Amino acid sequence: MGLLLLLASALLTSHFHTGSQVDAQTAFTIRSVRLTIEPGTDVARGTDVTVRCQAAVSSSGQETLTREYTIYKEGIVVYTKTTSSSEDFLYPLSEARASNSGKYKCKVSIQSRSLESNAEKLTVTGLSDPVLHLKKGVVTEGEDVTVRCTAPGETGSFFFYFYDNSKEIYGVQANTNQTETTLHFATGIHRVHCTYTVFILPDSFKSNKSNTVNVSVKELSIMPFLKVSPQSMIYEGDRLNISCSVRGYLPSSESIELHLSRENDLLSTGYSEISHSMLAPANVPELRFECRLTSGNVVKVVTNNVPVTELFSTPTLTVSPAEVFQREKMMLTCKSQRYATERINESELTYTLDPEERARPTMSRGVFLSTAPPEDINYTCTAEAKGIKKQSQALALRPKVSVSTPFISVLGTAILGQTIQIHCDTAKGSLPINYTLIKGYEPVAWKTVHLFSEKAVFSITINKTEDIKQYMCAAANSHRGELLGERLSANVIEPLTWATLSAVPDLDDLSEGQQLHLICKVKGSMPVTFKWYRVGSAIPLNITTVQQKHKDYHVPVLSKEHNGQYYCEATNPAHIMVRSEELSIEVRLALWKKALIGGMILLVVSLLVLAMCVLHYKSKRGKREGAAELSVKPSSPKSDDTLTVSLTRDTEVYNAATDAAAFYDGKEGRATNGTRNSMASLPADISNRSSYSIPATV
Repeated sequence: MGLLLLLASALLTSHFHTGSQVDAQTAFTIRSVRLTIEPGTDVARGTDVTVRCQAAVSSSGQETLTREYTIYKEGIVVYTKTTSSSEDFLYPLSEARASNSGKYKCKVSIQSRSLESNAEKLTVTGLSDPVLHLKKGVVTEGEDVTVRCTAPGETGSFFFYFYDNSKEIYGVQANTNQTETTLHFATGIHRVHCTYTVFILPDSFKSNKSNTVNVSVKELSIMPFLKVSPQSMIYEGDRLNISCSVRGYLPSSESIELHLSRENDLLSTGYSEISHSMLAPANVPELRFECRLTSGNVVKVVTNNVPVTELFSTPTLTVSPAEVFQREKMMLTCKSQRYATERINESELTYTLDPEERARPTMSRGVFLSTAPPEDINYTCTAEAKGIKKQSQALALRPKVSVSTPFISVLGTAILGQTIQIHCDTAKGSLPINYTLIKGYEPVAWKTVHLFSEKAVFSITINKTEDIKQYMCAAANSHRGELLGERLSANVIEPLTWATLSAVPDLDDLSEGQQLHLICKVKGSMPVTFKWYRVGSAIPLNITTVQQKHKDYHVPVLSKEHNGQYYCEATNPAHIMVRSEELSIEVRLALWKKALIGGMILLVVSLLVLAMCVLHYKSKRGKREGAAELSVKPSSPKSDDTLTVSLTRDTEVYNAATDAAAFYDGKEGRATNGTRNSMASLPADISNRSSYSIPATV
């Protein structure tokens, strides 16, 4: 029983203890984080700088919050600290250096929450002066000199520079504030100093100059010796003997190596003495020889410039005549203008031509005869004496092509009375080509064509068609004279000058059902494009182009619908349009229609007379009293008149009238009462109808 009470008490104690922790958990918020740099963002080297991080935190309860401060420089963590203090966090930079320059930022973290400050940039100006140290100030030629340059108190990434008499001679990168290297100096006194640059990305800072240290280099008593024989009056082709040797004493055990060279050509190598023999080359006015001595770090050089006199000049190759045409005779001359008379005479000079297959030498020295080839070719010649050969520059021979017989043509269309462009040309011929336009046998114009894109075009005016045949072209591009071409043969277009419109058959004989031909006739050159129009319409009735000066428009069957005014228009390649006068077309009724209408009138009159007789008969029988009278108006009807027939009985008058032109509906043997396609008939009750109307056309 006691054990159970003990367990229950422990459980209750645990329950209430946990609940108190939950209730006591502190609520908080980080309101702001601010970073400042003291005493300022721009300070001099050696200043004590403090980076201050201030965090404004609001919380409930009395429990102390644990804060973690992180300091960043250029985005990289440089310091982290955890503290329970609510005081500002301070990050000290004692005796700030240039390497401390950069952008700083602070972050405050409490439990799972964090907040960063804005970035502030610190700039530290000024670097410590570098210090230069040499192990030895006096050395022998070729001896190494060890130097060390130090940047006291500086940190970061460095680049060190070394100077000899203010001229940069060496540079090296280092990750520490000092570097040591080995330098070599020539004989003499040298003033040496150093500088350094600190790299703090993205900036860099350069130091002042270090102290200056003097270095004295003593010369060794060893020298190369160069000898050239003969020493003067050297001509092209002379034999030269060159030697390179050592003079003096080398105190060390270093080996000696000699190099004899001319310009970039190494002639010989050795240890104590070397030599070389050669002929003075052609076309080299001066020979430069060099003897180089190498022993360890010691390099000594001696040179000798040897002038060489020209034995004979480089030949020149010329051609005569200056303008060479294909397959014509030509002369090639190879000649050296100068030669050393004290060494050779002119007869010792020999000349050769390349290629020599097409040329043959003459009795004159260096003169060759040949025929100009049909293609381009390059010639060179060589002059030779005492083993020396000199080649001329290449002579690019471009044989010209003689003009072929010229031909003449018209550009575009030749129109009478207008400016015509005449073109003269040749199938082949080298430029420039001189063209002459000739009329009859007299020159009238000239033109020289210098470019392939140019054309020899002449402007003329033709007033008669036969004048075109008087023109021809002449062409020339050489001394041989002009070539004359054939006379111009071209079609000359005569512009249209007038147009007439006529009709077949005659206008007085036009009636329905007939054919009609509207004939348009013009004066001018063919082909001609004809157009027929009806006044009132802009659309042509017909368009046709023919190789003749007249054309008809055919109407196969005439009707009243063809009545109207007609005209025609015409053009030819001269593009000048002519128009005829208007022609009036009036179509009359066909003869058979006139006969039909007359017969119908007689039939109707007969029927009316019959009707009157019937009425008269009935009146006698007493069915209806009164007299009846028949009248027809007009008494002499004409074509298209309205015919009125009246029947008067007693006091009643019956009238009937209609348009005679509407009586006929196009069907033979029928008559209408004014409505098309309806049959005309007598009234069913003739006793009740006393008046009728019919169309009458005579």
